[in-house]
Amino acid sequence: MNPIKFGTDGWRGIIADDFTFDRVALVAPLAAQVLAQTGSSGTVIVGYDRRFLAEEFAKTAAVAVQNAGFDVLLSESYAPTPAFSLAAKQLNALGAIVLTASHNPGAYLGLKVKGGFGGSVSPEVTQQIEAKLDNPAALSASPGKLENFNPWPAYCKTLREMVDIEAIKEAIASGKITVFVDVMHGAAAGGLAQILEETVHEVNSDRDPLFGGGAPEPLPRYLSQLFRVMRTHQRKSSGLSIGFVFDGDSDRIAAVDSSGNFLSSQILVPILIEHLAKRRGLTGEVIKTVSGSDIIPKIAKLYNLPLFETPIGYKYIADRMLTTQVLVGGEESGGIGYGTHIPERDALLSALYLLEAVVKSGEDLSEIYSRLQQETSFTSAYDRIDLHLANMEERSRLLSLLQNQPLTEIAGKAVVDCNKVDGYKFRLADGSWLLIRFSGTEPVLRLYSEAATLKEVMQNLNWAKNWAHN
Repeated sequence: MNPIKFGTDGWRGIIADDFTFDRVALVAPLAAQVLAQTGSSGTVIVGYDRRFLAEEFAKTAAVAVQNAGFDVLLSESYAPTPAFSLAAKQLNALGAIVLTASHNPGAYLGLKVKGGFGGSVSPEVTQQIEAKLDNPAALSASPGKLENFNPWPAYCKTLREMVDIEAIKEAIASGKITVFVDVMHGAAAGGLAQILEETVHEVNSDRDPLFGGGAPEPLPRYLSQLFRVMRTHQRKSSGLSIGFVFDGDSDRIAAVDSSGNFLSSQILVPILIEHLAKRRGLTGEVIKTVSGSDIIPKIAKLYNLPLFETPIGYKYIADRMLTTQVLVGGEESGGIGYGTHIPERDALLSALYLLEAVVKSGEDLSEIYSRLQQETSFTSAYDRIDLHLANMEERSRLLSLLQNQPLTEIAGKAVVDCNKVDGYKFRLADGSWLLIRFSGTEPVLRLYSEAATLKEVMQNLNWAKNWAHN
């Protein structure tokens, strides 16, 4: 078995191989013990998504935590991970343990640990959990209470109150906007309809632990059904339509506009900055990761908002949110959070804010973004690829090359700067950039690029692929 190791957001493994009932029963009470070091008393919340055996793993975790002497609130149904983070804060719990593997393929399950403040715990906390693995939690002479709870009502009520829900509902009821949702067989199923109390057209809402043979990740290659349904609708309607895509545990989002264009968070974050600052009159710091689009600082400057850049990983954004007034923080993979909410990615809240932006502006999402491009005099294209390497030795060889033989030219363009805050981000003479990062746990090379055109993006990415292979 691979060792139990917490990554950027939890421990994940292949079901029945690395991820077993015995290991969950080992980890869960140790997580509770570490959470208890930050609070003298309190309940531990246990939740889960819709993956294979998720309820059974959650029950195992809950009983193990109970037997270690903690009171437990076990969810009576699947729910988005941010719903459990919110419950931890609203119920003054020690924290939450969530059984989910987020956007990973169906063979995986995982365990996320959330703090009582409503977000992911720090790497220092997960390191403390790992340090206890050789000393399993003892059975308590006084086991805690184990009760069930429904996380949905409080979560939906909270999100409903954060937007002009009546304006959104009126726009849907009158046919001005038609809303489509691809929940990717995940934990957001039924969520937007519950919040809006209006008709939304949901696809892939059934429970499929194999996720149609793909993965519950908001990427175009997994969205054929959503594209097809929206195209069929648009041929019969002249009104605005908007599609949302939520990952397996509903902490990542992407969108599709009325014309069927896929919109990643590189496009959605600028739209959200404008909406929150201009129409809602909110202020605060804008946080982007090193892989975020160059338009984000330009939009921040347009509204006189401070900007802060972090390494890739929402935990860095969440840490900043705990100490600083933040307007919005986003990562290119779809995780977006808000200073108006908990320090956690929340795809359903993002969808509500985007709906509100469309309703208040009267513009399609792509129209809003095109206008922002004009206002900032900046246009670009973006893409990323994950390149699988032969083994970890190959990974080490490439890393050594970057460290000892710095690149001076990429795709025929001179390198003018290299940012090493997270991987190697090369700024090129034509203003484009290429980011090369390595997975910390597997032989995978992550390549990101932004340039003036998609053709130039692909030139940069293909150059990086050839460099790695040769």
